[in-house]
Amino acid sequence: MSVPKICVIGAGSAVFMRSIVGDALLRPEFKACALALHDINLSRLGEAERVARKTAADCDSHPDILATTDRRRALDGADFVVTMFQAGGYEPATVLDFEIPKKYGLRQTIGDTVGIGGIMRALRTAPVLLDIAADMRELCPEALMLQHANPMAMSCMALRRMAPDIRAVGLCHSVRHTIGELARDLGEDPADIRYGCAGINHMAFFDPLVVLRADGREEDLRPRLRELARNGRYGRNMDGCANHARYEAFMRLGYFVTESSEHFSEYVSWFIKPHRPELAERYDIPLDEYPRRCRGQMAEWDARLRELESGGKTEVAPSGEYAAEIMAAVVSGEPAEFYGNVPNAEGLISNLPRESCVEVLCVADANGVTPRAVGEIPVQLAALMRTNINPQMLTVEALATGRRDHVHHAALLDPLTAAVLPPDEIAEMTEELLAAHAEWIPALE
Repeated sequence: MSVPKICVIGAGSAVFMRSIVGDALLRPEFKACALALHDINLSRLGEAERVARKTAADCDSHPDILATTDRRRALDGADFVVTMFQAGGYEPATVLDFEIPKKYGLRQTIGDTVGIGGIMRALRTAPVLLDIAADMRELCPEALMLQHANPMAMSCMALRRMAPDIRAVGLCHSVRHTIGELARDLGEDPADIRYGCAGINHMAFFDPLVVLRADGREEDLRPRLRELARNGRYGRNMDGCANHARYEAFMRLGYFVTESSEHFSEYVSWFIKPHRPELAERYDIPLDEYPRRCRGQMAEWDARLRELESGGKTEVAPSGEYAAEIMAAVVSGEPAEFYGNVPNAEGLISNLPRESCVEVLCVADANGVTPRAVGEIPVQLAALMRTNINPQMLTVEALATGRRDHVHHAALLDPLTAAVLPPDEIAEMTEELLAAHAEWIPALE
């Protein structure tokens, strides 16, 4: 690979784009790379290009930047394809994901990777990813797709099922960010914490979880976490939300989960119940949190854009995302470890379905990405994960076969939806959502 080419699909997600591009341009391997930015929104694409050029200048880098609404032009000859788009946009698609279920009494917090909102987003997102994969097959067949678009698990499962020849790995920062939060709660240096982690996206659990002392001794951190859980002396997460739900889950299951409390609460049936509204209050779970964040991010971006374009050099700091580390490892051959979302086809987690997408330790190097086998995970954790894997598999089955009834089956089996609504209302809500999203989803019979 002479001059590496990075293609960013969905570059109009400019805050996230700046993080990924900034991380790359801070590295010597990409100081003079080719950078292709693609988005279907011409206005947002223009903003992304201005931000990328300013970021390059602030990093003292000199990439060859192309901004285009022509996806095939952006993909042509790419070595890395970074996906970060939101099919259907915040408005109207994401708003519909929240407002229609709310009519039926079904409330969500984030709703982008799980539940009825996640199912609908998968039906919108996976077809776009498969179209990208088809273009990659023709224009850059050896490229590595670094997949950030949600819903993570279902998107990666669809790629495995319908585009198995495309090299792809799903990336999420929840493992790394959770370690930072636990280190803060425990008063430890994150660099001193040693851990393993395995599961499915947003429902992976740490085992082991220890701190390395100066004398070389490893101390299990779980007893101290149990004490924190008992007395409530732990902080909020990076988004300012309470952590009560996942400390509660830790006490019940024996292992700490990677996803934030507000998001984890909709992976299970325990915390969000319309007939028990005091539960959301007790666990401090913010409903309709994702729309609030989207509006906040759009306002923040407008302010950030004005700041970036006001002149003067701004600091570009590492974001903590994995993408640039992986790309640098592939280019340089120097191995880098990270947690990625990959097919379980080889039984990486032996007591989860082979059709599932699992989040496990991976190694990136000149050969690409190699996941590490885990073996069995604790039976209670595997059982909990399967309650979410089943709707994921049914959603992908709907996409692969075009069968509308499998979307209904997925909704019926979703833990939160099933805990709130009876079957007839689930069916009515699902049909209303399918009709509202008809513009972005494939025909289903």
